[in-house]
Amino acid sequence: MCVMARYYIEGGARLHGEIKIHGAKNAVLPVLAGTLLMDECTIHNCPALTDVTAACNILGHLGCKAQYSGGSVTTKTENVQNFEIPDDLMREMRSSVLFLGAIVARCGRARVSLPGGCELGPRPIDMHLSSLQKLRVEISEDHGYLDCRVNGKLRGAVISMPFPSVGATENIMLAACTAEGDTVIHNAAREPEIQDLAGFLNAAGAKITIGENGTVYIKGVEKLRSTQYSVIPDRIAAATYLCCAAITGGSIVLHGVIPGHLNAVLPILEETGCTIRVKYDTIELTAPERLKPARMIRTMPYPGFPTDSQSPMMALSCVADGTSVFVENIFESRYKHAAELTRMGAKIKVEGRVAVVEGVESLHGATVFCTDLRGGAALVTAALKANGKSEIAQISHIERGYQDFDKNLSLLGAMIVKR
Repeated sequence: MCVMARYYIEGGARLHGEIKIHGAKNAVLPVLAGTLLMDECTIHNCPALTDVTAACNILGHLGCKAQYSGGSVTTKTENVQNFEIPDDLMREMRSSVLFLGAIVARCGRARVSLPGGCELGPRPIDMHLSSLQKLRVEISEDHGYLDCRVNGKLRGAVISMPFPSVGATENIMLAACTAEGDTVIHNAAREPEIQDLAGFLNAAGAKITIGENGTVYIKGVEKLRSTQYSVIPDRIAAATYLCCAAITGGSIVLHGVIPGHLNAVLPILEETGCTIRVKYDTIELTAPERLKPARMIRTMPYPGFPTDSQSPMMALSCVADGTSVFVENIFESRYKHAAELTRMGAKIKVEGRVAVVEGVESLHGATVFCTDLRGGAALVTAALKANGKSEIAQISHIERGYQDFDKNLSLLGAMIVKR
């Protein structure tokens, strides 16, 4: 019988110290999918995450050699012939759907099952499919599988998206960069990870430009060349560590970050009473003894407040001196962690997309279960402040997106062990 690892946390220690932020999970996954479009590639600043392992497993199944070593992934695609991703690999991560555009561009056909990952409510891939159809991909569904075929070559198109979906934007970019003609994506997602994917593909010879209004322009090229690329640091991990330090009344210095990527998060932390100092690639935070509430947080597409930072920010608000209100505008079911936080003494009322958090004097340790990646990070954040011991179960969710989370927190003085 396999016993899954858990985090055991003794709350009350103030976090203090310095850490370096790892590469961005949400940037490296579409980049890894994009390696299918070139003969060889080395991706640097690649975090050691289970989602990265899942992506490499998919590449391996397709016939690509993918080797992880020392924070870099090297890929060789000369033997790629398979165009099908089986159900068990697709279910390992939600972002597996990003391989769809790259496989179609490489093989002229793709057959994939519907993706898995965190259950955050409906995340339809209709925009992915309708956009690929405009690039002349014929799509049919067969017993839970999507069968995609191209007669001839992919052709560029003008695509206007009803919502700035990050995944759909990335899938279009991956498919269109070697298509015939030009592609224009209106109302494209504007997240830093989109810019990073464009930077990677351009380094390999693609011709992608992004306008000031976020419109993506792609001139199709015949073939991409081998390249090396270093992905951006993880802004969501950075925000999470800042919340961990803030809730404990501590101080922290993050190195290797791009502060501009957190422009929507840092003002909220300052609103809670934290002092923020920003330098070229570092962020310093010093927290007060008792946090003030963040009056209103609305998650929005970039450059708005990121939905991935809502959960740890809610944990922080649980012990603030006042009431905070959260409005979740991206995912329908992103408050599952709220019920677990209430087991630790938090006062949270959820109605639809709105959560009202009434700050309490203190939280208490409890046994809680991770419901998803960012919700799991929120439980760890709360446990760092809670009186007594907490046991965090199902931490496999957390390990999808945070490299050495427990080790980094220990370096900062947290009393946390994994066993």
